Amino acid sequence: MLSATRMVMLGTLIAVVCVALVGTLSAVPSESQKTTPPEDQTYVGVKECASCHFKAFAAWQKTGHSRAFRPLTEKYQKDPKCLKCHTTGYGEPTGYQDASGTDLQGITCESCHGPGSKHTEICKAFGEKKLSEEEKRIAKQSIWEILPKNVCIECHTVLAHKESETPEELRRRH
Repeated sequence: MLSATRMVMLGTLIAVVCVALVGTLSAVPSESQKTTPPEDQTYVGVKECASCHFKAFAAWQKTGHSRAFRPLTEKYQKDPKCLKCHTTGYGEPTGYQDASGTDLQGITCESCHGPGSKHTEICKAFGEKKLSEEEKRIAKQSIWEILPKNVCIECHTVLAHKESETPEELRRRH
């Protein structure tokens, strides 16, 4: 049988664990609390994102996503089967259109977060001041943390294009 002191300590420990669990669970957003950014946004391009998120931009530049367009020869820079995975927003009215614009070449910020026009507009209005918690919430809710569908799997169906229609000469370039 446990002594009264041990029972009090055990009860206190259980209470602390319960409070911690409740706090942790309430911090996880429910489906109704998840961000749904404004609709009708347009793509702004990676340079616009970099103007505020330079550290993330610098880290992205070192990834294969930033170089995803480079292996495409001129012939494949016009091929819709290639462009849907090697550019940002291809097929969307304000997404990647052709090789003349470089801001949407590769897998950029907006590939995962969606078009950023409203986010840019809202955040530029705040200027360079330190944001209040409410302003941070408004900024965060103006863009997806990550798009609600599994965007990665749309292109990363099989490692190294083993089952894709990628031409042999491009597989070697990846």
